[in-house]
Amino acid sequence: MPLAVGTDAPDFTVKDTNGNTVKLSDFKGQTVVLYFYPKDDTPGCTKEACSFRDSYTEYQGKDIAVFGVSMDDETSHQSFTQKYNLPFPLLADVNGAITKAYDVFGGGYAKRVTYIIDSEGKIAQVYDKVNTATHAQDILAAIS
Repeated sequence: MPLAVGTDAPDFTVKDTNGNTVKLSDFKGQTVVLYFYPKDDTPGCTKEACSFRDSYTEYQGKDIAVFGVSMDDETSHQSFTQKYNLPFPLLADVNGAITKAYDVFGGGYAKRVTYIIDSEGKIAQVYDKVNTATHAQDILAAIS
């Protein structure tokens, strides 16, 4: 069961697509979309990632950070990013620490759940039922 709205978002430090270190606490003061997905380059995950890609400039215009999280490694994330021209970082949660901290571990993969984390570091919204094709626009509509 995903974490509840109002909960402090668990902090993490992890490598992204390009080997850069990403710490959630570095984004305090900014809204963060943290979307968990099962696997790179699978049909539903590709639709969801492309949904965020196609809406990314709108997220940037609202100063919202977007991160995709799966248990795939950096090499897999790099291939996925290049293949679909993804403009936002994917986080390589290879040991499942983030996936478990956010209570979305699905037995070897991350369940498809999205958290909106507010500027104070609290979980503001949780999406555990996702239309992968329209998810990014659905979130923008809810945030606006």
